[in-house]
Order: sequence, then structure tokens, then C-alpha cells
Amino acid sequence: MIDVQQLSKSFKTVKALDELSFTAADGEITGLLGPNGAGKTTCLRIIYGLLKADTGTAKIQGINASVEPIEARKQLGIFPDKFGLYERLTAREQVRYFGELQGLTGAKLTNSVSEVIERLKMNDIADRRSAGFSQGQRMKVALAQAMVHQPGHLILDEPSRGLDVMSTRILRDMLRELRAQGTCILFSSHVMQEVAALCDRVVVMAKGKVAAVGSPTELCELTGESALEDAFVKIIGSDEGIAA
Repeated sequence: MIDVQQLSKSFKTVKALDELSFTAADGEITGLLGPNGAGKTTCLRIIYGLLKADTGTAKIQGINASVEPIEARKQLGIFPDKFGLYERLTAREQVRYFGELQGLTGAKLTNSVSEVIERLKMNDIADRRSAGFSQGQRMKVALAQAMVHQPGHLILDEPSRGLDVMSTRILRDMLRELRAQGTCILFSSHVMQEVAALCDRVVVMAKGKVAAVGSPTELCELTGESALEDAFVKIIGSDEGIAA
């Protein structure tokens, strides 16, 4: 579980997060939904240790990311928004390299690489050099790199940005499979269709605060709207927001 409590973060005169609190459960996909500037990326960067909060805590499986950043990071897989690969390396070699960065060695490393390749159905590309990979294949390698150390938690920041329709479908299918296997998945987005299609729970953010929490259906019921987009507009259109 990812547990965020009373997170606040300012950049000079700009308050990016204002006592933000929410939880993301194991075996669920939790979405951070908000307009640009709502604080979604700042929140994620604090969770995986790139930024330090001014106040509050972010805990991954009970480990405080500010106090024990390395131990907390071991619990996480970070899925990047750009799939930069070493094109002279095979997919297997790339995944192995990231496993080594996570401290895996010997037989454990070899087995973990083989398991994640099998898990993501990558056997057909595992021993091919990455040069010439399609966007969907590059995405699979990036996800394998994030999952090779078998973390229980996966964080994605606008994961479908720049992906074509087929790659987006592949990504959604893989995230659903990981959810079914018990992975805690947290991602930020402002794409309504993506959030409605994937999320068990949605945390709506506005001006660094939680404006509403619930499933897509619950948010629609809360606002009296039939579409998540209309519900979202109604929620963030209020200065005070709506708490669920």
C-alpha cells in the first residue's frame, strides 16, 4: 500500500501540494486526476524520492520515503514517460542491467529477468537488439525494467502520453494483469478515457489538494453527472471542492 499523509511542498511562492492525503491499495489501480499544475507529478516525485516534502509523509509498505529512500525505492517500479533504450543491447540485456542496478546478482538476477520476460510475454523480442523496436515493444521493455526486481508497487506518470492506439491498448491490458496479480498501481493522468477505463479509485486533485475521492461511478453519482469528464469539471470548478 502507498500511504500519503498531509504532504505539503512549495517552490518559492508556489504551493504545489497543500496537506495532500490519500491511499493506494494493493491489487487496485489508483489514478491521480487533475488539471495541469494540480500537483500530480510533484506528489509522485516525493513518493519515489526525487523530491523531499516540506511536511507530511509518503510511505510505501510502511517505509517512509523521506527517512529510508533507498529501502522505499526497492518497493517501487517506476515506469518512465519516455522509453529511452540502449539500442545496441538486447531487451534481455537491458532488463538485466536494471536488475543489477536494483542489487540483484547471480542466479537470482538471471531468474528474475527470465520471469519478468515470461510475465510480460516478451520471449519473441527478448534476444533482439532494441534498435528498430516498435513503440509497443519499447514500452514492454520499459515496463520489464520497472518490474524486474518484483516490486509490489508501480508508479506511472501520464503513461499513455505519446503512445499510439495499439500501444495504449497493450499497456492497459498489462496494467490489468498486474493488478490481478496484486500489484499496487498508482498513476497520474488528465485523460478521462484512460482513468475511466482503468481505475478502481480516482483521487481528483486541484491546487495541490484532494477535491474528491471515489470510483469513476461514485464520482459521477456524487456530482449527478453521467460522464466522468462532466463530473471532473463540476468537482474542480468549485473553489472548495467536494470530499467523498
